Amino acid sequence: MSNIIARFHKIQVQDGVKVWYREAGAAGNPTILLLHGFPTSSNMFRNLIPLLAEHFHIIAPDLPGFGFTETPENYTFSFDSLCESIGYLLDTLRIEKFAIYIFDYGSPVGFRLALKFPSRITGIVTQNGNAYEEGLDDRFWGPLKKYWKSYQSDPVFVQSLIPYLQDPANVIRQYHDGVADIESVDPAAYTLDIALIQRSGQADIQLRLFFDYQNNIKLYPAFQRFLRDSKIPVLVAWGANDTIFSVAGAEAYRKDVDDLKVVYYDTGHFALETHVVAIAEEIISMLAENQGY
Repeated sequence: MSNIIARFHKIQVQDGVKVWYREAGAAGNPTILLLHGFPTSSNMFRNLIPLLAEHFHIIAPDLPGFGFTETPENYTFSFDSLCESIGYLLDTLRIEKFAIYIFDYGSPVGFRLALKFPSRITGIVTQNGNAYEEGLDDRFWGPLKKYWKSYQSDPVFVQSLIPYLQDPANVIRQYHDGVADIESVDPAAYTLDIALIQRSGQADIQLRLFFDYQNNIKLYPAFQRFLRDSKIPVLVAWGANDTIFSVAGAEAYRKDVDDLKVVYYDTGHFALETHVVAIAEEIISMLAENQGY
């Protein structure tokens, strides 16, 4: 493992928006932007960053609404807004070219960046980062699809989702489901997630993002068109036992990507908790060796 130590920064990128992010590796190296998902933060990359930092310049922000990033009271919590804020971060840091590691919520944020800056994206690592309707596992998405229909008409149902969002057992389940040996999962990760998602105001933020997720699905055809047109390399590194984004979503990338490698791991949604070394090796192989980095 690299002895390079991550640095921690907070920088204002918009009025009242201060993005907290982790940075490691030499600024002259190719950049990888690591984009986390729900219900976590850039903390999910704590073990991956040291493995990549000898080869790459790493930027891992906390998305607005998560971790230690600060937002004003009037911030609009939508995936468009999250993308806009991360775009401003990249411009503030003067990062012109970058690969993206996308996971869960980080996937629609990353693909929006790709649509906005198509010539700036050098590669994609998608670790259970979905871009296809067939990847939406109804075991998780069934209640949310009902929520999208009930947002205006059934306030009682909407309120019933709040305990689901903030229940520690539901957070832990996302880390443990599909994992053969749950003692291999560091409890510090989900303990931090639980503490942060139970903060004041979080229920409203997460309900808004859950509702807005349906707009990501509407953009899936545009994401897929980017994959077909860009010809950039894509690594699909997928927890095969994920009950949120299924293997069907991983396999669907074969329809649109020519320069593709698909690797499955015997684990669940948070594959980095159990297979970080193997995933890091695949990233280095694809981006560092095959791309001449």
